[in-house]
Amino acid sequence: MLRFETAGESHGECLVATLTGLPAGIPISLESINRELWRRQQGYGRGGRMKIETDSAEIVAGVRHSQTIGSPIAVIIRNKDWKNWTEALPVEDIDGAEDKRKPVTRPRPGHADLHDARYILERASARETTARVAVGAIAKAFLAEFNIGVLSHVVAIGDSAIEREVFWEELVSLSKQHTVSLGCVDPAVEHRMKMFVDQAYKTGDTCGGIFEVIAHNVPPGLGSHITWDSRLDGRLAQAIVSIQAVKGVEVGNARQGALSYGSQVQDTIHYNREQQQFTRGANRAGGLEGGMTNGQDVVVRGFLKPISTLRRPLESVDFETRESALAAYERSDICVVPAAGVIGEAMVALVLTQAFLEKFGGDSLDETRRNFTAYMEQVSNF
Repeated sequence: MLRFETAGESHGECLVATLTGLPAGIPISLESINRELWRRQQGYGRGGRMKIETDSAEIVAGVRHSQTIGSPIAVIIRNKDWKNWTEALPVEDIDGAEDKRKPVTRPRPGHADLHDARYILERASARETTARVAVGAIAKAFLAEFNIGVLSHVVAIGDSAIEREVFWEELVSLSKQHTVSLGCVDPAVEHRMKMFVDQAYKTGDTCGGIFEVIAHNVPPGLGSHITWDSRLDGRLAQAIVSIQAVKGVEVGNARQGALSYGSQVQDTIHYNREQQQFTRGANRAGGLEGGMTNGQDVVVRGFLKPISTLRRPLESVDFETRESALAAYERSDICVVPAAGVIGEAMVALVLTQAFLEKFGGDSLDETRRNFTAYMEQVSNF
């Protein structure tokens, strides 16, 4: 079973990720991994931390001669900001350490720092997702061997949203850009989004939004209908909501479908005799039916609340005095929706890779490819 774990704190020495269960022989490029890390750091409304960090992955196990070797993969991403925290967060206690700590006594509403504020916020911070993006890039490399792509775009920020259909080719073009603003494929809509972010900045506020992750060319039959925890839509939903500040998830056109008649929601089934394959009239289901992929694009949306660290702090309580006080402020972002989309890509890629290997197995990439090819031939002959 494919499994990943992360370790590390926001201002610690480094972030660490391990990825276990990939077959041997997958081509791995550090340049591609670092490109994903770069994409995570971009976006209009990012804060000062991203000016300090230039994230770069170091693979220390599981990859040799640019290929996976079948053993656990270990990745390190060093925090440049660590040099400013070596005395405040030392691994071993030292004389006078108490005077150099940076306690947080006024917790921020919406952040996980009500108790043991400093250490909780260090781990609860979205800085942890840097490690997820690194191993997600490795999962993407595996999926790419089967022509499966995973990309994202920003659907809405504030009251500005893209209403039209977005095509895969647009996402490919967006992902190759050398500058990232708000990750929307429509320049006019993105301009209105920027105005909303500007207003949040001027008023000391923050803003959230909606991002959409699309997995393209996914084969039918990944996932399962048998048990509640093997249903792929449930696994994808959990993966998206596990991202810091994401409070909701949507698969396909879930919200619109819930408010419509059944005849307006279900994707009609057709058969193309020339190509000898089944087709669908639409993709309102988001590529998932009965807990399994149906061969269409997998479409998942994440609903990101505004960042909880505000320059104009909300009311809180001081731990020491128990008196009302304004919440603490630490250097933070105004808007991180485009970055959340990149993190969403990583999580979707990891879940799909797990489901793919559950179905096709293999100790080596060649073995997995053989099993996949035989399955797809069976599907085409149905």
